[in-house]
Amino acid sequence: MSLGTPSLLDRLSLNQQTIRQWSLPELADGCARAGVRGVGLWRAPVQQYGVPAAARLIRDAGLRVTSLCRGGFFTALDPGERAAALDDNRAALDEAAALGTDTLVLVSGGLPPGSRDLAGARERIADALGELAPYAAERGVRLALEPLHPMYAADRCVVSTLAQALDLAERFPADRVGVVVDTYHLWWDDTVGTQIGRAGGSGGAGSTDGAAGTDGAAGTDGAAASRIAAFQLADWVTPLPEGVLLGRGQLGDGSVDLRWFRERVETAGYRGPAEVEIFNPALWARDGAEVLAEVVQRFRTHVG
Repeated sequence: MSLGTPSLLDRLSLNQQTIRQWSLPELADGCARAGVRGVGLWRAPVQQYGVPAAARLIRDAGLRVTSLCRGGFFTALDPGERAAALDDNRAALDEAAALGTDTLVLVSGGLPPGSRDLAGARERIADALGELAPYAAERGVRLALEPLHPMYAADRCVVSTLAQALDLAERFPADRVGVVVDTYHLWWDDTVGTQIGRAGGSGGAGSTDGAAGTDGAAGTDGAAASRIAAFQLADWVTPLPEGVLLGRGQLGDGSVDLRWFRERVETAGYRGPAEVEIFNPALWARDGAEVLAEVVQRFRTHVG
């Protein structure tokens, strides 16, 4: 069943950051009223509200938590900083389990100050995954590596492509470590079609190396060994703002062929939520219910 069928809202999830102006109770109530049944949550507002209370709030509203963001930041060289990061990720896994989500999104971390060693930083990510994967499995939560656009490599995430994320994830069982397919971060990569097939378990067979937006043949469903833990949506608009973090566009406002991505992850066997995650101050300045209605309409038009 595709995301574009009448069950669209059963698959659509609203990431909390898209309507950041809403409190957690407003988010739960607004999504329930709009018929959006999934929410992606962030740790800081959940901690502020209280993890058990947040779990009850979301559950009582008839919603499900599709992901928790974020863990990660594994690349520190200092042993004390590394130990603190691992402890924080264990806490994040506990929080994810308490919220009832099976997905903890990881932003892996950038280069330590003064370092230019990308390969070494990625190996430290692998070491951290090795330590955390058994703990995650005990809690029924999968670690989801999110590759970020290369402009974030220095300070935020040395994992810049889906191929790099898969190279790390494939060292571990698929049910313990997966990857995030985020349209904002991956739309530019002309190998992303093949890598989505690989993530789905097809190894890229039956797919092309074409850029997002080109046609490719259908691959296998790949469901048994799927590495795709989460599918996130935002558009790429220019010019980027200073600081670049808050430059994600509303669906349909930019350069990304969102429907192509939806079709590709489905061909790869992904049947999970489609989570709209947009960091944009212009959306945060508007009425939240109006923004959510627009997200639903744009989702139908440009993704479904």
